[in-house]
Amino acid sequence: MWITIEIVYVVGLLVGLLATDSGLVARIGLALAWPLGPLAFLATVAGLLVVAAIAFPFFGVALAAAIAAAWWAIR
Repeated sequence: MWITIEIVYVVGLLVGLLATDSGLVARIGLALAWPLGPLAFLATVAGLLVVAAIAFPFFGVALAAAIAAAWWAIR
């Protein structure tokens, strides 16, 4: 699994370095920082789920039940 993640990172790094039409510093910055996009997406979705669980109690109960079921299944 780690080999796949490393391959994806290296491919993204090469695309950031070779396929953009900006200056060298911007290309290097883009190539090194591109994994932050998916992490920011996951943090945003997690935050929205927490807020929805607080704002809508029925959703919160359903979310807690789903998390508990997933934890029980994994355990």
